[in-house]
This record gives sequence, structure tokens and C-alpha cells, in this order.
Amino acid sequence: MATRYWIVSLPVQNNSSASPLWSRLQESISRHSFDTPLYRFNIPYLRVGTLDSLLALSDDLLKSNSFIEGVSHKIRRQIEELEKVSGVVSSSLTVDGVPVDSYLTRFVWDEAKYPTMSPLKEIVDGIHTQVAKIEDDLKVRVAEYNNVRSQLNAINRKQTGSLAVRDLSNLVKPQDIVTSEHLTTLLAIVTKYSQKDWLASYETLTTYVVPRSSKKLYEDNEYALYTVVLFNRDADNFRTKARERGFQIRDFEYNSETQEGRKMELEKLMQDQERFRSSLLQWCYTSYGEVFISWMHFCAVRIFAESILRYGLPPSFLSVVLSPSVKSEKKVRSILEGLCDSSNSTYWKTEDEGGMSGFGADVDAHPYVSFTINLV
Repeated sequence: MATRYWIVSLPVQNNSSASPLWSRLQESISRHSFDTPLYRFNIPYLRVGTLDSLLALSDDLLKSNSFIEGVSHKIRRQIEELEKVSGVVSSSLTVDGVPVDSYLTRFVWDEAKYPTMSPLKEIVDGIHTQVAKIEDDLKVRVAEYNNVRSQLNAINRKQTGSLAVRDLSNLVKPQDIVTSEHLTTLLAIVTKYSQKDWLASYETLTTYVVPRSSKKLYEDNEYALYTVVLFNRDADNFRTKARERGFQIRDFEYNSETQEGRKMELEKLMQDQERFRSSLLQWCYTSYGEVFISWMHFCAVRIFAESILRYGLPPSFLSVVLSPSVKSEKKVRSILEGLCDSSNSTYWKTEDEGGMSGFGADVDAHPYVSFTINLV
């Protein structure tokens, strides 16, 4: 699928129609740049209004186009990210049930949604408002999804970090903990290379340590997790002595209800994440289509308004969509220029030579209206 298109309008000479010009363009493209896809871009007769209103509108067209295009790309990137995270095979996006590029190259104006008798500014403002609302909805939905992801990531960091900071609840079993009226079990974090020192010294750090009570429960790349059983009254003293020897005593209290609660919380967050991800992905698929439809109707208004300002009234121009390769661009530009009136061509050729720039000023000046559509 091509991802970069030109939307172009060529002036139709006096006492002529667009059909002969279309035939000449087809013939020239097929002869000199046969690898360039070429399509008619059918625009209905829109309400022109006054020259002042068209001039005022042209000032807003480029800004609005950048905004709408940006939202389109933002949704597309979100779709790609969601598909990648979930392992979904990336699917071709569709608009109104057809591939994105097909919708562009076979564009048909939606009269029901955008009545042609509406003022152009009203159509443009309506499109801008609709796309802005979709962007706001996207921000809210992405924030909800990212909030759940952040909570899960925080839990996962606790589960997968080093023993010095991670949650120990999934590493300690009930049988590892000895508790009674007089006895308690402490959990010691020992550096990997200090384990011999720990085993040789823990019994004598304080007076009331149960001999041979230390067991290793887990080891990671940096630390090992040991238990030690001692009398309750000696626990604080043991913590102090252990810290002096470079051993960290982690506070931990085994509670089956707490453990079950954490497990349920984790499961709920995982379910919420999947639910938000699935919902967001489906919303993005739908909203991308809505934004793209709005964008193409905006482009139709833009090409119409700029063509009137460029060629005058009554509206008499041919609008087309092309997708030239990079190596064919100069040749296609030359073909398009050759189909324009020679005096018009000279006048509009370049700003440096005293010509006028194209309305919107997002491309080099040409003797015809032209702007680029980047689908990605």
C-alpha cells in the first residue's frame, strides 16, 4: 500500500470540460511515468460564498489539516502499540469497510453527513470539532488504560526486583514461618557473596537465636533470602547486630488473608488491563475510520477552496490523486505543469522569481494546486 499521495487540481481551459484534460493526464502519466498510480478525486459543487470568506478560510486550512492529520497518525500509532503489546498480528486498517488507500482513491462525498449547501467554514468547523472530540476521548481512554498498566507494572517491579526491595509474599510459604508466644521468624537479605559469613555468624549475633534455624528460601543475582528463628524479646537486638554485619532484615508478616487479597488484586488488574486494552483497540479501529473520513472530506473542501482562489469562478478544474515514487516526482511535476496554461505556469513557478506561493504554503509553489497526504 502506498502511504504518500498528492492531491492535485489542474485548471480546465475556457470552453472545455474536465474529461479531455483527464484523458491527456492519463496518457501522459502512462507514457512517461507508468508506475505512478492515478485516480480521479471527485468533488461535488460546493457552496462558494464570498471571496472574503474563502480568503479567511484559506488561512485556517493548513492549521486544521495539520491537526486532523496529527490525530489520525496518533490513533494509528496507538493501534500499532496495542497490537504489538497483545501479540496481535497487525491487520490492515479499513475505512467504511475498505482499505484506507482505497477509500482515498475512490473517494465519494457523503452528502448526508456534509450537505453541499452548507457554508464551507461550517463544514470545516464541524470536521474540526468532531476530530477534537475524538482526540479528547482518546486521551481519556489512553489515560485509563495506562493507569491500570502502571499499577500492574508497579506490582511486577515488586515481584521481579532484587530481594532488597521486592515483595517477598510469593517467596515465603506458611511452613517457612515459625511463630509462637515466645518465638518469631525474621527474614534476612544476604548479599550473594556473604552467605558463608551469614551461616557462620547468625547463631552468635545475639544470645537467643535458635541454632541451625536459618534456611535459604530464594536467591537472585545479587542476594539470598534466609529465615532465622529467635526469641521475640531478642528480635530488635538481632536486627541491630545484623545491620552492623551488613545483613538486611526485612519486615514481613505472613497473613493468608493478605496474601489472598494481593492475589485477587493482581488478577483483577490483569483482567482490567485486558478489558481496557481490548476496548481501546476496538475504539481506535472505529475512530480511525471516522477521523480518516473527516480528513478526506476536509481535503475535498481544501482542494475546492484553493482551486477557486487560484483559478477563479466559475469552478472549472480537474482534481486527481497520484502516488508517484520518489524517483518519479520530478517527471510527474513536469507533466502536471505541462498541462497548465503557460502564462499561468510562469507566474506561479517560484517565489524567488517573483511568483506567488500556493495557498497553505505547505509545499513549493506550482502553477496548480497541490498538497501531500501522508497516511502514516
